[in-house]
Amino acid sequence: MNKASHLLLATVALLCLFAAACGSDSTAATATTAADSTTVSGEIVVFAASSLTGAFTEIGDAFTTANPDAKVTFSFAASSELVTQIDQGAPADVFASADMKNMTKLSDKSEIAGEPTVFATNMLQIMVGSGNPKGIAGVEDLANQDLIVVACDPEVPCGKYTTQLFTNADVAVTPKSLEQNVKAVVTKVTSGEADAGIVYITDVLAAGDKAAGVDIPADVNVKAEYPIGVTAAAPNASGAQAFVDFVNSAEGRKILTSFGFGAP
Repeated sequence: MNKASHLLLATVALLCLFAAACGSDSTAATATTAADSTTVSGEIVVFAASSLTGAFTEIGDAFTTANPDAKVTFSFAASSELVTQIDQGAPADVFASADMKNMTKLSDKSEIAGEPTVFATNMLQIMVGSGNPKGIAGVEDLANQDLIVVACDPEVPCGKYTTQLFTNADVAVTPKSLEQNVKAVVTKVTSGEADAGIVYITDVLAAGDKAAGVDIPADVNVKAEYPIGVTAAAPNASGAQAFVDFVNSAEGRKILTSFGFGAP
């Protein structure tokens, strides 16, 4: 092989090395761009049913640990109240309801982007004072007029479920007061203002030794389905979707399970 051939081969080799290096830089740049495009940042405002307070607070902490540039702000209240606020223009990114009815009110008006997903379920339970001082054994006992029984207003999900429960059990119960959300029912029972109240199983677990729960037979109990979705007017739509995805992830479901929520 002559000198000219050696020079030609050397030049080709150098060009190949240069092209490979450029290709690597291009690949790295593409990867960096892709990583940057999935970065979650900014404030994410989550409107959620009051019965999700404990679970979502922990989910929010886990989410921000995984996404340190994001901030999650929660507004917990009755689902029906949150629907009204969103309908009136409240800047919510995510809505998590304790029932399908209230989610449908928004999705029917195209105020939810895409299809909402059911991410958890819950069941009703009778909450009584610690140690069950009145000896309440079942739903039928709540018809006793000597007992102070409280429940949610039928306009909110826990109240709607309670009404359905009494119908299923064929029991006539007249609550002494109708509360605007399930947390208010919990407060009245744990403070001793009421002898019993209809709440979710998750509420009894969260109350710890401040209250006790009386199981309701499966054939009359009511299953609550919890849907979640990104609002159509979300100020931080990408962050909102990331939060919804996290709720539906294995880590999110693990946290929900630890608070007593069932699988979808």
